[in-house]
Amino acid sequence: MAKEEPSSTSRDLQELQRKLSLLIKSFQNNSKVVAFMKSPVGQYLDRHPFLALTVLVFVIMSAIPVGFFLLFVVLTSLLALVGVILLEGLVVSVGGLTLLCVLGGVGFVSLILSGMTLATYMVASSFINYWFSPRALTQQNPSVTCHLSTDLEALHQE
Repeated sequence: MAKEEPSSTSRDLQELQRKLSLLIKSFQNNSKVVAFMKSPVGQYLDRHPFLALTVLVFVIMSAIPVGFFLLFVVLTSLLALVGVILLEGLVVSVGGLTLLCVLGGVGFVSLILSGMTLATYMVASSFINYWFSPRALTQQNPSVTCHLSTDLEALHQE
């Protein structure tokens, strides 16, 4: 049994090696990989395998923090957008209520001013009609006749 284990292990290792070589060949035959390897950066990394491994490890290790940062940026942007919309809604609501109150006050003041102006006009016109009416002059002093029309005609002729 002990002798069967090493041969079984070596067979498993050979199978694993065969699968890995097939995976590497399929990776190397990929059109994007071939295009990258023909570029100057790909040729430089092909000549410097340690640097290529370092870049690969750096990219893999930095993917998680960069992903979290991008997630944070997206979430804070969404929250800021929602907050701005809510804040804008609040400001517009408060502004609308303020405008409603101001316009209501302006309407009330205009009604009061119109009423006061109308009352003043009616009182003033009544006083003017009472003071300068020909009837009032004749009622106060019936013996005095009004010669206003004859006086005006005399002035006109001159």
